[in-house]
Amino acid sequence: MTNPRNPISAAMHHRLAWPIVTLLLLLAVNTVFNASFLHLEWREGHLYGSLVDILNRAAPLVLVSLGMTLVIATRGIDISVGAVVAIAAALAAWMIGGSVSSDTSRFPMPLAILAAIGIALVCGLWNGLLVAKVGMQPIIATLILMVAGRGIAQLIADGQIITIYYKPFFFLGSGYLLGLPFSLFIVGAVFVLLYLAITRTALGLFIQAVGINPTAARVAGVQARRLIVGAYAFCGACAGVAGLLISSNVKSADGNNAGQLIELDAILAVTLGGTALTGGRFSLVGSVIGALIIQTLTYAIYSLGVPPEINLVVKAGVVFVVMLLQSPEFRSQVRTLVQRPAHEGAKA
Repeated sequence: MTNPRNPISAAMHHRLAWPIVTLLLLLAVNTVFNASFLHLEWREGHLYGSLVDILNRAAPLVLVSLGMTLVIATRGIDISVGAVVAIAAALAAWMIGGSVSSDTSRFPMPLAILAAIGIALVCGLWNGLLVAKVGMQPIIATLILMVAGRGIAQLIADGQIITIYYKPFFFLGSGYLLGLPFSLFIVGAVFVLLYLAITRTALGLFIQAVGINPTAARVAGVQARRLIVGAYAFCGACAGVAGLLISSNVKSADGNNAGQLIELDAILAVTLGGTALTGGRFSLVGSVIGALIIQTLTYAIYSLGVPPEINLVVKAGVVFVVMLLQSPEFRSQVRTLVQRPAHEGAKA
């Protein structure tokens, strides 16, 4: 009769265990170096604090990571999301208008929002068609838009940084509702709708089937090509919403720098959350945790005063260590090396 597994050991074997442990360790490090890190206070009708700031700043990355999760689950990759963020931000800023007026806009704000998300959706559809219909490798297909997208954003903005003065637009990225950043409600709505679609319908199983074996999925009757196109389109739409939040937060749109490197952070967040780059297995909750890890790490780097010249190196190093610790193969090898001297000593 076998003994039941230790509850702690069983918990650590859950695929979300290491991402959660990593996030808690980063929070602990921030708390050690900043005694007020966990402090929250109610001021001017809403919550203030480092944790609230991290959640608010992480919102665009969480959105892009959710979209990237579906793309990676279908054996794809989308390195154009940063450019799509810039395109959506530039279009929204242009439609709202970069004039000095704080109470008028060139076009109605709802129309600007829909147009920004719409053009981002079209960008995602373009990527999906190149991958699913034309048969291009995902990294090549999205590389095209990654390069061209920045140029498109610059064309929309006429090569300038568009400063936004229209105050109602600021509410998207820096407004508060019920004491919490409004961006959290946007992220929450997207997550809940996607989670319900994945868990309450066959969509999740279809995505896994396509990621594991696209040919077998098609033979079984799954519309694999349509599913792949849909995944890229959704990823593009998420990038569009992220572009709105970013431009609203900084009150401007910079076609050259908006969303820069967010594609790499999103891929890291998805992999940190336990989604396999080989496709198939994926976790929406894990991707959210991964995005929070990235943002908390970024906050820690800046709060510890790490020079800007090396902060990306430090960030990459920490992520590398975390990925090693999350690897079952690496942990198995370390366990073998640790146990070997004990076995040799016992034989002696």
